[in-house]
Amino acid sequence: MKWVPKHLDRLFEALLEHLYLVFSSVGIALVISLIVGIWAARRPRSFAAIVIFTGILFAVPSLALFALLIPIMGIGAAPAITGLAAYSLMILIRNIGMGFQAIPRDILEAADGMGYGTARRIWEVELPLAMPYIVGGLRIAMVTVIGIATVAAYINAGGLGVIIFEGIDQRFPEKIITGGLLTSFLALFADYCFASFEKLLRRRSGGKVA
Repeated sequence: MKWVPKHLDRLFEALLEHLYLVFSSVGIALVISLIVGIWAARRPRSFAAIVIFTGILFAVPSLALFALLIPIMGIGAAPAITGLAAYSLMILIRNIGMGFQAIPRDILEAADGMGYGTARRIWEVELPLAMPYIVGGLRIAMVTVIGIATVAAYINAGGLGVIIFEGIDQRFPEKIITGGLLTSFLALFADYCFASFEKLLRRRSGGKVA
């Protein structure tokens, strides 16, 4: 390992770029998914249709989706974040919807009987009870997007994918291994953190930990 010690600053910059892509895209998708998921949770047909539509988006190969966005948004971080957010939608909307659907009806009726309005009931009753499902969705979305974000290097979006693809072009195994290991570590770390938080929430809510 001769290249790594001499280019720690570059690796750190690529890591920050990767984190920016991941957190921006998942954050945008979370806001959209909360609005859509909460609305669709009580409408089974709409919920099923939305999950199917976002599932179709999820099935589109990443390079193809990024390429479709380039004529509209150009190259760089913007189409990458948009594409990565689209990949997160199915996971987050499905989990948020399932979380709200899993809330017992008697709890909702009790909240209504206590005079809770819709907004207050969602914020104070439903959202806390659905939180383990939401965190579970975030866990899957984060791990998924961390991996797919490496492909965004093809459209000049930066990130750890740049190191990997440079290694492939230059036939430089150290760059490939370093970029791959950093991406894997990032995904494993995110998975561990969100899994731990999800288990904690399930214990507090009295639910079973999967």
